[in-house]
Amino acid sequence: MFFSLAIDPIVFSIGSLPVHWYGLILGVGALVGLLLAIQEGKRFNISQEFFMDMLLLGLPSAIIGARIYYVAFKWEDYKDNFADVFKIWNGGIAIYGALIGAVICGIIYFRYKGYPFWRIVDICAPGLLAGQMIGRWGNFVNQEAYGGVVEESFLRDKLHLPDFIVNQMYIGDAFHHPTFLYESLWSLLGILLLMVLRRQKFVRAGEIFLSYFIWYSIGRFFIEALRTDSLGFQGSSGLASFLNGLWSPMKWFGFEQGYLDPAYGNIRSSQLLALLTIVAAIIIIIVRRVTGQPKDHYSDPIISTKAAAVDTIVPDSAVHTPQSAPPVRQPEPDKTPDEVSKE
Repeated sequence: MFFSLAIDPIVFSIGSLPVHWYGLILGVGALVGLLLAIQEGKRFNISQEFFMDMLLLGLPSAIIGARIYYVAFKWEDYKDNFADVFKIWNGGIAIYGALIGAVICGIIYFRYKGYPFWRIVDICAPGLLAGQMIGRWGNFVNQEAYGGVVEESFLRDKLHLPDFIVNQMYIGDAFHHPTFLYESLWSLLGILLLMVLRRQKFVRAGEIFLSYFIWYSIGRFFIEALRTDSLGFQGSSGLASFLNGLWSPMKWFGFEQGYLDPAYGNIRSSQLLALLTIVAAIIIIIVRRVTGQPKDHYSDPIISTKAAAVDTIVPDSAVHTPQSAPPVRQPEPDKTPDEVSKE
């Protein structure tokens, strides 16, 4: 008989206030992403305060966007328990919603600071993946975002996972795919890829950020179908068949799609959005290249228009107008020069 060794979702309590692993892990992910952005920002002489302020504004915007996205697709579960909408420590946030919230915040913040949007998000792209890579372990602790049923031997013998992961994947009365781990490892590979890509001379402004969307969405498309808790909607049978056909190569490796509750529809929203994101990002890269829009390369200097404006203004106190030299005293006609000097 197997006894589940589920991890306690609460790390510790401060008085009556519980501190959850989920929130702590998300915080660590955000911090690691921030450090990566700060480190890369040094190459472009961008202060760490700029990125710290960006995080202070962007993190709550991302959480709000992620929660709104999730609740919107599961409104039936929340409409009669509205207070549960705010209990994010119980899980239930969507990464695509987080990205939407963060991008909107970024557009406003970067414009306020005078920095070009595409240049800054290029710097932040590996940090975003790092945050997602670490944040998925919050799903692991909460025993959510897992996949369909698998044999214990698949986890131990084929994937060679350690006991603490295998035990945590025993949910209900069966073992499940650790889809959190698949996505976390995919994000790690993406970080390495972006770090190599941004050192290439051919890369133009915005293309690291768009490559991030392409890479993440490819992984998300195939991993999402393994999950049993996907957000979904009712779409055409033709579209559902098309998505299933694109995913079918996964069957060659012995994977099967996870259960999708018919009450939520026949199409996984994140899977469709991942496919649309891939296509949109590729089109944007091509169009920008053809039109010559990205004039800057990734390695070019980044200059804030606000900072440049300040540099060109010289304060009044710093302006020195030439003063006339003091008049030279001429000797009076009735006095000799020696007499004048004695005065």
